[in-house]
Amino acid sequence: MEENAYQLLGLEQGPTATEAEIKKAYRKLALVKHPDKNPDNPAAADEFAVLQKAYDLLTDKEARAALD
Repeated sequence: MEENAYQLLGLEQGPTATEAEIKKAYRKLALVKHPDKNPDNPAAADEFAVLQKAYDLLTDKEARAALD
C-alpha cells in the first residue's frame, strides 16, 4: 500500500487507535468516498477500494500487528 493505512483513515499511527476509532473513521470516510455518492468522479471506485483495503488491514489483528 503506497500510503499508510492509518493516514488514509485520518488516524494517528500505532496501536493506540482502538477498533472503535478505526471503525468510526472508516464509516465517516466511506459515506463521503462511496462511488454512489460520487457519480461524477470516475476515480471514486478506486479511492473507495483503497479505503476498504486500509480498513481491512487495520481490522485484521495479525496484519495490523505486522504493520505496527
